[in-house]
Amino acid sequence: MARYTGPNNKQSRRLNFSVLESGVEFAKGKKRAYGPGQHGADRKRKPSNYNVQLTEKQKARFMYQISEKQFKKLVEESGKMKGVHGENLLFLLESRLDNIVYRAGFATTRRGARQLVNHGHVTVNGKKVDIPSYRVKINDVVSLKEDDKNLKVINESLERKAKRVDFISYNDSKKEATLIRKPERSELTADINEALIVEFYSRV
Repeated sequence: MARYTGPNNKQSRRLNFSVLESGVEFAKGKKRAYGPGQHGADRKRKPSNYNVQLTEKQKARFMYQISEKQFKKLVEESGKMKGVHGENLLFLLESRLDNIVYRAGFATTRRGARQLVNHGHVTVNGKKVDIPSYRVKINDVVSLKEDDKNLKVINESLERKAKRVDFISYNDSKKEATLIRKPERSELTADINEALIVEFYSRV
């Protein structure tokens, strides 16, 4: 399945979940709690276990803006790591270069962060990396090319950045971000149940 490139608000309303972690895409209205049509409210049905698991998977996949093929590969890889399968998966998602660029505030969305990486504006330990899925290791320094540090879009994004995570250290003067440790589960969104994602892939 190809990566989704449509409006984020459609994904958010369909899943009743903010894929941008901001809630702003709900501004145009949330998904109704009942089906369409005159008798939609009378056709409420309890979702199946499969539907619940699928929804959790889609939440994570849409939030991190990656394809089904990439997501499934990360699920399989995280299952081979020591520790809790679901938490390992979230760490692998968080350590993607496009996500670190987003967390650092260089872009307002992960989609924007991917574009910065693709266009060659981002460096890791001083070397240009243009692969959004590049795995950032602990103590790697993610920055911007010297000529790009004063781009208007980046400065505007940094000015709008209100919330940052503690597992990344920031040097605002140099416009650098360093992954200093694995994130704790409590530091990531509580609106995703990663155990259900593991269950979904264990049955398909």
